[in-house]
Amino acid sequence: MEEIHGHDWVARVAIRGNRLDSEDLLVDFHALEADLRSVLSPYEGRTMNGVPPFDRLMPTAERVAELVGTGLMGTLADGCSLAWVSVEEAPGCIARWYPPADGQETR
Repeated sequence: MEEIHGHDWVARVAIRGNRLDSEDLLVDFHALEADLRSVLSPYEGRTMNGVPPFDRLMPTAERVAELVGTGLMGTLADGCSLAWVSVEEAPGCIARWYPPADGQETR
């Protein structure tokens, strides 16, 4: 097990859908960004190990990607779904999480 150490995470989210809305958008990026900030805000500038669920789970890139994905799944507009979430914790160290096929949360 490693000592507690910091990271500057980069999260990327891919949304999929098969129809555009009345403004010819699949997703409103401003709304998606606000939802992403809402999911991540409890962790910004803090030691993740003290914030649930990372007070009992290791805050690996894989777990952070899962947390972002499950946090965003219920926020997407009708006709949109989450394709994947990737988290990069250092250059080239990337974990990609795919939602379950049935759309159910994993935890």
